[in-house]
Amino acid sequence: MQEALESAREAVAAHIEGLLLDGERNPLPTSIDAHQGNPDYAGGVWALVPVEPGTFSGRAKRINITLPERALTELDACAKSFGETRSGFLLRAALEFIARHRAA
Repeated sequence: MQEALESAREAVAAHIEGLLLDGERNPLPTSIDAHQGNPDYAGGVWALVPVEPGTFSGRAKRINITLPERALTELDACAKSFGETRSGFLLRAALEFIARHRAA
């Protein structure tokens, strides 16, 4: 099972990287409930695999932003609760926001 999960993670990462290299948009996330309702996936085994968006599309670039101290404290606590770094959390949140609003 562990090998299957790692293969799934690698496949998802490769797919997303391919989309980015082709200049296409990331697909919007779909809930497991929606997939479970699809008869094409009946009887499947469901799992979530982590994919770090910061590893895609080239080198990292340092930026400087200013946030209120209280907001930064809350952001850091939330990122930590998800096992993420501040930068990784902000990147994931921004990419999800962009994907949602591009589809609108």
